[in-house]
Amino acid sequence: MGLGAAALFGLSAPLSKLLLPTSGPLLLASLLYLGGGLGLSLFGIVARLRRTASPSREAPLERKDWPLLAGVILCGGMLGPVLMLVGLERLSGVSTSLLLNLEGPFTILLAVLLFGEHLGRRAALAAGFIFGGAAVLGFQSGEVRADWPGVLAVAGAYLSWAVDNNLTQRLSLKDPVAVVRIKALGAGSCMLAIALVTGQQPLPGPGVLAAALALGTASYGLSIVLDMYALRLLGAAREAAYFATAPFLGALAALPLLGERLSLNHLLGGAAMALGVVLLVRERHGHVHTHAALEHEHLHVHDAHHQHEHPGMTDVTEPHSHPHRHAPLTHDHPHVSDLHHRHKHGPH
Repeated sequence: MGLGAAALFGLSAPLSKLLLPTSGPLLLASLLYLGGGLGLSLFGIVARLRRTASPSREAPLERKDWPLLAGVILCGGMLGPVLMLVGLERLSGVSTSLLLNLEGPFTILLAVLLFGEHLGRRAALAAGFIFGGAAVLGFQSGEVRADWPGVLAVAGAYLSWAVDNNLTQRLSLKDPVAVVRIKALGAGSCMLAIALVTGQQPLPGPGVLAAALALGTASYGLSIVLDMYALRLLGAAREAAYFATAPFLGALAALPLLGERLSLNHLLGGAAMALGVVLLVRERHGHVHTHAALEHEHLHVHDAHHQHEHPGMTDVTEPHSHPHRHAPLTHDHPHVSDLHHRHKHGPH
C-alpha cells in the first residue's frame, strides 16, 4: 500500500507538468486536492447507496478527532503551500531540488522523537538508502544559490508536511476514506482561496479542469487513502521511507509521457532506492514487550491483541469496529511501530 501510494503520487508529477502551462502551481495543487476530495465524496455516495442497511465497518470520526483534522488541514493545506511558495521565489531550481528530500527525514524525526515510534538500525539504514537515492535523483547541474530566508521557508514547508504526516498517522485507525475526504477538501479549499487572493491565474478551461480533477482523484485521493492504510500498518517513520520512492516512480512514468530519457542519476538513485526498499521489506523486529491498558475504536479481528467480549452486539462478523478495551498484555512477536506498539526499547 505504501509503494502503491508513492506510485500514484509520483505519476502526478509528469502529468501535472502537462497541465502547468495553463494554470499556476498553487492553483493546480488546489484542483488536485479538490479532485481527490470530490472523487472520494462520489465514492462515499455510491457506497452508501449500495449498502443502505449496512454501514461502514470502519471506525467513524468523533468530536475528539476534529483538533487533529484541523491540524492536518492547517499544516498540510495552508502553512506548507504558503511557505513553499515563499521559498520558491527566493531559491534556484537546484537548491529547491536538493531540499525536496527533507519531508521524509523530518517525518521520521518527529515520529521517533515526539510520537513514540521506534526505528531500528536496519530500518534506519534502509531509509538512508532510499533518501540517498532521492537526493541523487534530485541533483542536477546548475547554480546552487543559497538564500537563507528561502531555505528556511522551504524547510518550514516540509516540516509542516511532516507534522501533517504524523497527525494523519494518529487518525489512521479511523475510516481512511472519511479522513482523506475531509483533508483533501479542506486543503484544496484553503489553497484555492490562497491562489485567488494572491492573484494566481484564472481557472483553466473545462478540459484542463476536468483532467486536473481526474488526476487528483487518483494521485491525491486514492493515493492518500492507500498512504493512510500504510500509516496504520507501518507507522509514519517506515511509510515516509516507502513514500520517498515517489520521485523515482514518477521519473519512470515520465519516460513514455514526456519522452524523457533515464540518466545516470536516475539509475544510481533507483538502485539505492530499490536496495532500501528490499531491506525495509525484509526487516524483522521482535522482542518481549508489554501493552498497557488501552481503550479505543477501530476496525479489527480477534487476533492476539483483541480478545474481548461483545455485550449487546448482535453482528460480530469480522472484521468489525466498536469501542473496546485492551487488557495489559506481555508477549513476544515481530511488530512495527503501529498505534498498538508504542513502547520503550532498550539497547538491542
